[in-house]
Amino acid sequence: MNDDLLQTLRNKALALLARREYSRAELRQKLLRAAGDEGGELVEQVLADFTDRNWLSDERFAEQWAAQRSARYGQNRLRQELRMKGVAGAVLENALAEHAQDETAAARRLWQKKFGTPPADQKERAKQLRFLLGRGFSSEVAYRVIGGGDDWDEALID
Repeated sequence: MNDDLLQTLRNKALALLARREYSRAELRQKLLRAAGDEGGELVEQVLADFTDRNWLSDERFAEQWAAQRSARYGQNRLRQELRMKGVAGAVLENALAEHAQDETAAARRLWQKKFGTPPADQKERAKQLRFLLGRGFSSEVAYRVIGGGDDWDEALID
């Protein structure tokens, strides 16, 4: 019976990973649901095997997740999402570091698409700031984009 369950778990894990990357914690959670009460040890065995074969990689998952979502969300939001998916520590920071320098440019693109013009009054300014902060951009980046910091791109407001 254990061999059948092990094979079932391997097949389920392969099917899931064929669709997209998963973090180890995400895949563990999905496999534990399929394994039931007695399958915890088998799930760990499958995860260890897949990690050894490099079919499962938190580094690859985190990099792909950050690359995919960094155009729409700021570092704070990406950090939170990756933590919720079970990625932490150096793996998380390395994945975000590559996209950190693009954060201001991503915020400007989003701001331009949504608003396009500088705020006319304090109410509009607050609305634009809330939008960027809600997307996970730091307050420094949001103020730089909306307030027209030193490196403001005048082409955005033409």
